[in-house]
Amino acid sequence: MGVGIDRTGLIQAAQTGDPAAISGLLAVCQADARRYAWRHCQASDVDDAVQESLLVIARKVRALKAAAAFSSWLFTVIRRECLRLQRAMFRHEPLDDELAERQLASRSDGALRIDLTHALESLPAHYLEVVLLRDFEELTIAEIAERLGEPPGAVKSRPHRARALVREYLLGGDATIAGP
Repeated sequence: MGVGIDRTGLIQAAQTGDPAAISGLLAVCQADARRYAWRHCQASDVDDAVQESLLVIARKVRALKAAAAFSSWLFTVIRRECLRLQRAMFRHEPLDDELAERQLASRSDGALRIDLTHALESLPAHYLEVVLLRDFEELTIAEIAERLGEPPGAVKSRPHRARALVREYLLGGDATIAGP
């Protein structure tokens, strides 16, 4: 991502905490972030890596020392997020579906409801919102994307990832699936 005069000014304005400049900077660098994530992430993690990386950029751009360092910083943040997602994917062995069913069936309905509530509450907000819209309001991916004002591709993998996190919580008893 080449830093031109306009982009440099946008970065400098974002460094002051200007919300419009931060928003503009994220919009300008999103395509570069996505291209870079495609090279460094599993295909299913690209949207999550880009979204999480842009959140980091938005929160920490004020700490950036020099506008000229923005591109390399952006790519470093994305690479770290891709690595974090890759490590998370391999953290647990997948459970046999039959074993999972037996574990869930051994719980009372009340206990299962409480565990499900806790699992949903532990989801990151962007996963919880999509799983509620998809599974409870029964919206399509296109309808969810329209409601959230995001491209369908950015929303498509979230219901699957959210369900996987809920399943992991229910089967593993992990109280902190949301991560850092």
